[in-house]
Amino acid sequence: METLSPLFTLVRSFFLVFLPEEQKCSQNTIRSYRKSLELLFDFVKERNSVALNEITFEMMDRNTVSEFLSYLETERNCSISTRNHRLHCIRAFFKYAAQEDITVIAHLEEIQKVKRAKQPETIVEHMSEDAVQAILKQPDTYTEKGKRDAFLLLFLYKTGARVQELVDIRLCDIQLGKYPKVTIHGKGAKTRAIPLRDDVVQHLKKYLALFHPEQNLFSEQYLFYVTRNQNRKRMTEDNVRKLIAKYGVQARKICKEVPENVHPHLFRHSWAMVLYQNGVDLTLISQWLGHSNLETTLIYAHADTELKRKALEKAVPVDSPLKEHLNAERYKVSDEELLKRLCGLK
Repeated sequence: METLSPLFTLVRSFFLVFLPEEQKCSQNTIRSYRKSLELLFDFVKERNSVALNEITFEMMDRNTVSEFLSYLETERNCSISTRNHRLHCIRAFFKYAAQEDITVIAHLEEIQKVKRAKQPETIVEHMSEDAVQAILKQPDTYTEKGKRDAFLLLFLYKTGARVQELVDIRLCDIQLGKYPKVTIHGKGAKTRAIPLRDDVVQHLKKYLALFHPEQNLFSEQYLFYVTRNQNRKRMTEDNVRKLIAKYGVQARKICKEVPENVHPHLFRHSWAMVLYQNGVDLTLISQWLGHSNLETTLIYAHADTELKRKALEKAVPVDSPLKEHLNAERYKVSDEELLKRLCGLK
């Protein structure tokens, strides 16, 4: 068996010892770190025309990592937040490696010079209720696959779950009865209980009868699965992304409000906006979505304020003397105001 290079010896101990045993990271967190390093190594391999086992720390200098991050944005169409997260994961590995091997310290210092990209101030992307309904109607419910997809879309929307949280749900996470709910396993091994509305419960019972006729709600079986070689496997995040993108394309043909690129997180943002616009308190929305930082939830308040400003602006004629008063700054809500409201100070 070929001996691992110093780099990959450290990679191995990072994933098998440091993250799970010393840092007590969840499998989802470890998966995210692994994906970041895998993408980086693939990029370096192609850039230097070398085999994977020939990659060295010297090949991953400041310029290379900067080029890699640019590649994520331009070639893989990653968001700035994803780009910054990949950088965070890479830095974490180099920091660990430098603690284990003093010769890596110089390389760590190089990586630390790579700057995080500044997040532009944007309005959170979400869909109108008409757009959501158009997508929900796309699966062919005369087929088993269509029935599964229709329920998956509805469940994703009405729970506000992240795509990873959705595919991790097992039957034992569901509780029916007087107060139906589902336990979501979120980031950092944190769990939260999401109430299930009557319409979701009705569709859930039909789904369970069709796709889990022999299981009860004590089963460890995944709620959403695919069958390969007569074995049931956990549905992957990519499976969900592909089917949602497909139904998005179909829905856009009949509803122009459907975005060109429909992805799972759009459903989460769209449901959060529905909750906020229907008067649900920001603190409850934060808990519903599993935000670790309350400030993250402020994006929905900003988005709602901007929508109202645009509606007012559209309603006022161009030649009206009121037009000059409808500037963006006048209707902009500051983070301080929202934080006061969030904490019950207003």
